[in-house]
Amino acid sequence: MRYTRQGVSIEYDDIGNGVPLLLIHGFPLDRTLWRTQIAGLSQIFRVIAPDLRGFGQSSDTDGEAVTMDQYAADLKSLLDSVNVKQAVVGGISMGGYIALAFYAQYPDRVKGLILANTRAIPDAEEGKQSRLANAQKVGEAGSSFLVETMAPKMLGSAAKPEIEIAVRSMMARQHAPGVMSALRGMAVRPDRTTLLRFATVPTLIVSGSEDALIPPADSEAMQALMPNSRLVIIPDAGHLSNLDKADAFNHVVREFYKQVV
Repeated sequence: MRYTRQGVSIEYDDIGNGVPLLLIHGFPLDRTLWRTQIAGLSQIFRVIAPDLRGFGQSSDTDGEAVTMDQYAADLKSLLDSVNVKQAVVGGISMGGYIALAFYAQYPDRVKGLILANTRAIPDAEEGKQSRLANAQKVGEAGSSFLVETMAPKMLGSAAKPEIEIAVRSMMARQHAPGVMSALRGMAVRPDRTTLLRFATVPTLIVSGSEDALIPPADSEAMQALMPNSRLVIIPDAGHLSNLDKADAFNHVVREFYKQVV
């Protein structure tokens, strides 16, 4: 399906008839990341899985920063277009940054939060500079180097080879301007820790015991700040816990469903 507003088109899947569940993919990926969740969760949720601006089949960007707030505004407009007043908003990695931005801007639209393999703190200065340098490098030489540097860190040590192949393929097909925009947007994202302290919605925090990019300690730090949250660390899962251990991930989301209905 496709939604267009002010010249920006968002491609998305919308499957199921239950409680709306907005799933926001990570970087540099697209909505096909959620195929196993769509298959496993659409019996109880109405799963809405978009390609973010600049990724997958959605509109390209110009390479300039797209902030987490801008991505969130796109998704709010998408929910408006499909007549969803409130949704469980879930995101993995960069998708978690966007989920927090969505909650900060539109708290009345959020029925619950799923924060998977993500963090609330901003990049340290070194991290910001690294993202900006990578954006420049993508602009000059394409994003293939990101596949080689990031893909090995995305999954746990026991991941099936076909999953790693799928992740590499997903990363390789993303357009350079969208990758650049996201890198520049992540570099300027704000600190969301104060938001966590005042969050009232039920929140599921998920991490993988082998996450090499955002370690479980960051998830534990978020959980300690959020009074209405539950933390699950999935054994042997890496940064993409929803792919690494899809059955375990889907199970904890189904359990979370009982809190939000």
